[in-house]
Amino acid sequence: MKKQFYLTKQGIEELRNELDELLAQRGSIAERIKTAREFGDLSENAEYSSARQEQEKAEGRIAEIEHILQNVEVIARPKVDGKVRLGSRVMLTNNGKTKEFQVVGTVEADPLNGKISDESPIGQALIGKNIGDEVEITTSVETSIYKITEIV
Repeated sequence: MKKQFYLTKQGIEELRNELDELLAQRGSIAERIKTAREFGDLSENAEYSSARQEQEKAEGRIAEIEHILQNVEVIARPKVDGKVRLGSRVMLTNNGKTKEFQVVGTVEADPLNGKISDESPIGQALIGKNIGDEVEITTSVETSIYKITEIV
């Protein structure tokens, strides 16, 4: 069974841009490999090994992005009905502290920028909740109770 990847339109665009950059790098990587081959013995050629590793990494990422894009489902703009869904932006408050998260699919998750996966503990705690509900968020440092003040 194929795994579906859930991404926002912005997330899809970012992946397509990364794919374009990687595809554009193919020529320069191939040129580095060709130049390094000319140095002689490949078993002791650090430039050749480095270029081959870079090529393998790039080709692996290209395959991964292509697979994701072939199995992507766009996260539609969530209904504005006061319920947290995939794609929702959620404002939480606790003792005057405010946090904002957007619930996204695992591929697009970037916790440092407020994008949390629907499969993460925080995402799972938020999905299905309503404005005014309290949510318990456990991190490695603490467990806090936050109140959902806004869902966009």
